[in-house]
Amino acid sequence: MEGAYLLFIRLKDDERMKIGKLGTFYFKKGLYVYTGSALKNLEARIKRHLRKKKKIFWHIDYLLKSKKASIVAILIVESKEKIECKINNLIFSLPGAKVLIKKFGSSDCNCKSHLIYFE
Repeated sequence: MEGAYLLFIRLKDDERMKIGKLGTFYFKKGLYVYTGSALKNLEARIKRHLRKKKKIFWHIDYLLKSKKASIVAILIVESKEKIECKINNLIFSLPGAKVLIKKFGSSDCNCKSHLIYFE
């Protein structure tokens, strides 16, 4: 299976975290929506995100390793095309959507961030 996915992540308390080379950031408690893609092995990518023990590789890994963060839902969009940016822009257009960390998960595209915050 291939396509894009959305991780709905609940952060139960505020937390300060280092996100690789992006730096250290203050994360507010609330709901975060992360948009990613896998044009190969989508199921394996999602299973990896669900594991707490893993090598830290992507920006999202830093957030997911927090004991205060939990994935509460996953939405999969099957596609043979790279559509994660289109989906991300749709999520960003929703009322209350905010970017707290620029370029989170989007270092290879022109999106402001692939992590969107909702209080």
